[in-house]
Amino acid sequence: MPAPETVSGRRSFPGPRSVAALILREMATSYGRSPGGYIWAILEPIGGIVMLSLAFSAFLRSPALGVNFPMFYATGMLPFVMYTELQGKIASSLNFSKPLLAYPTVTFLDAIAGRFILGVMTKLLVSYIIFGGIMLLYDTRVTLDFLHIFQSFALAALLGLGLGTLTCYVFTRFPMAQQAWGIVTRPLFLVSGIFYLFETIPHLYQGYLWYNPLVHVIGIMRKGFYPTYDANYASPVYVLSIALISLTLGLLLLWRYHAEILNR
Repeated sequence: MPAPETVSGRRSFPGPRSVAALILREMATSYGRSPGGYIWAILEPIGGIVMLSLAFSAFLRSPALGVNFPMFYATGMLPFVMYTELQGKIASSLNFSKPLLAYPTVTFLDAIAGRFILGVMTKLLVSYIIFGGIMLLYDTRVTLDFLHIFQSFALAALLGLGLGTLTCYVFTRFPMAQQAWGIVTRPLFLVSGIFYLFETIPHLYQGYLWYNPLVHVIGIMRKGFYPTYDANYASPVYVLSIALISLTLGLLLLWRYHAEILNR
């Protein structure tokens, strides 16, 4: 059965072979042809978790939840990294694959899908290794709720996909916007609840931080490890709404203007 086509003759949906080829290309360029690239993908978040653990354990007896500093910071760092890596990769997907997009069998949807699939698979593997390693090395006393853990990762991935697709259009259409985005989002590490709990923030500021969707994602992740933590402020519907609205708007804009962008 022939693939669906648009008026211009290009496919309407990502093609499995094109996406697979783009994934292999991404693996070769982003992580290299040796295991060293993937080792760095594991060591980078581990470095952040170790630094936070050393810094806060120096003057705190125990983390805000549980008894283990690395586990507490891992539950904040890993969903945050899932979002930031996906958003950044997808935002640059058109520029990265621009030479291949000249072929009629490769569409901008292929470029986005390839980076999204590889990014999700890589970050889930890295998270599995880090969480598993912490639980083997320490007595973490956590109780895993896989429903909330997978929900947090899914929301982080969808948020990265949605905002990544929208910024993909914005960055390729208006290059200066990428620098502005970097300045605006730089404080995210501090205001997303990675090394503190949302409830410990003064009530005056909680109302502002609530609008940061990553606060919800991290709260749900911690609920998946600490059964006594309610995270009743966390709203999956809010995060999902931002992700889907951004994704829809980004796809519509790219569908309308991708040919013009690629010909610039």
